Amino acid sequence: MKNAFLNKCVFVTGPGDAITLSENSPSGFPIAFRSCDDCALSPERIDLDRRCLEECHLLEGMGRLRLLNFQHNLITHIHNLSHLRHLAFLDLYDNHISQMSGISALASLRVLMLGKNRIQRTCSLDNLTKLDILDLHGNQISQIGNLSHLSELRVLNLAGNCISRVDNLQGLDSLTELNLRRNCISTVTEVDQLPCLQRLFLSCNSITSFDELACLGESCSLYELTLDGNPVALETWYKQAALRCVLQLRQLDMKRVTEEERRMACVMARKEDEKKRESHKQAMHKEKRRLAIRNAALQWEGVRACLEHPAQNGAKEEVSPEASPAHSPAQTNGLALEPSPDELLEAGGASLQSLSLSDSHLAELDGETLRLFGLGALEALERGWGVQTAGAVTVIAFRYIHFDAIVPTLPRIRVKFPNLSHLIFLETNVSRLPQLAALAQVRRLDQLTIHPEGNPVVSLSLWRSFLIYRLHHFNLHKINNLEVTMNDVISAERLFGTLGHIAATETPRCRLLVLLEESRKRQLQFLLEGRGRRAGLSPEELRDNGKLLGEGLSRALFNYPSRDCCSEGAMESSSERRAVMEQYIQAQVQRASDTNLKGESLHKLWPSMFMEMVRDYVLEMRDRPTFRQACLNRLSTQGK
Repeated sequence: MKNAFLNKCVFVTGPGDAITLSENSPSGFPIAFRSCDDCALSPERIDLDRRCLEECHLLEGMGRLRLLNFQHNLITHIHNLSHLRHLAFLDLYDNHISQMSGISALASLRVLMLGKNRIQRTCSLDNLTKLDILDLHGNQISQIGNLSHLSELRVLNLAGNCISRVDNLQGLDSLTELNLRRNCISTVTEVDQLPCLQRLFLSCNSITSFDELACLGESCSLYELTLDGNPVALETWYKQAALRCVLQLRQLDMKRVTEEERRMACVMARKEDEKKRESHKQAMHKEKRRLAIRNAALQWEGVRACLEHPAQNGAKEEVSPEASPAHSPAQTNGLALEPSPDELLEAGGASLQSLSLSDSHLAELDGETLRLFGLGALEALERGWGVQTAGAVTVIAFRYIHFDAIVPTLPRIRVKFPNLSHLIFLETNVSRLPQLAALAQVRRLDQLTIHPEGNPVVSLSLWRSFLIYRLHHFNLHKINNLEVTMNDVISAERLFGTLGHIAATETPRCRLLVLLEESRKRQLQFLLEGRGRRAGLSPEELRDNGKLLGEGLSRALFNYPSRDCCSEGAMESSSERRAVMEQYIQAQVQRASDTNLKGESLHKLWPSMFMEMVRDYVLEMRDRPTFRQACLNRLSTQGK
């Protein structure tokens, strides 16, 4: 009896499901078969659920079988099924299967259930092109793959695996439902390549940002989504962001989306689009700004090369702003320059407003700072400035503009910007002390920055003292971010005060009228021709006692006339100025030569002259009473 039981077992699970398993088969492996009556009663379905099977038995005489259930067994490998050419439904849920081999011959298969097994990799699906449902949940799969040929697949269940990234979904053109719950997913891609996808389940993963779900917004068919259990779902704005990401959603986390929620999401989506457009616009403007600054730097380098090496015009080397001297370490001549040039001129704030932008120049207003790059940017100073806007400007920064081109604009700057207190010059070719004197045309200044880059004057040891002396009436507080102390003022007065006094004393009246500005011309003319004469004082006496124009006269003589104001004897062209300078130098040389000749003649004649002088005085004083009387007579005559 015992041997008979081992040799043949009959399982009855319901009408038509009486299955006989035989261990003693000629082929050497277990065979399962049914009686003819059972086959006629249920020819397409076999249920072998919970039979403690460790392998798939050979199903003899069941070629018409379409549904086969092996749920809840101990099967480790799939085999003995290749002859089931009509099999459409295979359920191997809850077994011990680690490999998907053994199913490649089941070309008619429509449903494959392999959930809760030990599968690590999807494979052997190449011939299963008619597959409609594939369930691989609860396995150990770490990567989606080998599915691109399943063009008829509608449902794919990969929940409860080890997947970290959603990709390799190309070719799944019929997929309507994708279940990826309980994985390790942090990034979702290629979902927008699934034209029929309607339901996507991503609950209980590691998604932290909607940036990782950007592809969902490109899907036109998705209407159901779950994201609960992800870090992103803990945010207060989560629901609105999800609806904004996928506007056509009808269900989110198994809850219906109301029209009010959809309307609010649309409003937020429009705001987000506007924000993106504004961001793109700002990025474009930033790029144009960068190119304008770069081209202004290139033009500046070309102009400076022409000025420094006129004979080498054709051999200019292209220089970008990043490689120009303005971006090399500064030789600050002991001065503290903070912030850096880039921070002063190129870093735009939130209130940045472009006033003029072209390929080679840029003018922009950043809060209280007006920045000008390139020669063409000076045109912004001529625009119609509102009183409030102009009054808010306290800093003007120049870069890549020749200082001589800036000088004519200084009087207009004084008028247009009444609250201006700080001027910045970087790469403006301030090379001589007289150029600094042109800054006296500005109304007032509290701070001045002349950066060493592109301004050779800063390398001169006396430039700061000259600036303090010449702009004494400004009461400057800082020069290149260093405080101007009383000791600095006294030192500057000692260095240049005597020179200024000599200039004020020896300069002819006509020359004074040419050099001084109009207001001081009128004052000087009035004093020279009016009150001064009525008071009986000569112009020399007025200048000596400081009553002419006060201490400002000596400083005003150190001026730097611009090209626009060169008139009344001032030369307009460099050749004329050079001719005047040469003539003056020649006159001084001739005068020095004549003086030297006179000195040499005096040296030769002095011994005889001295002897004659001594002899004449001895003879004249020989009669002392007569000598005294002659002296008294001369004094009396001179007094009258």
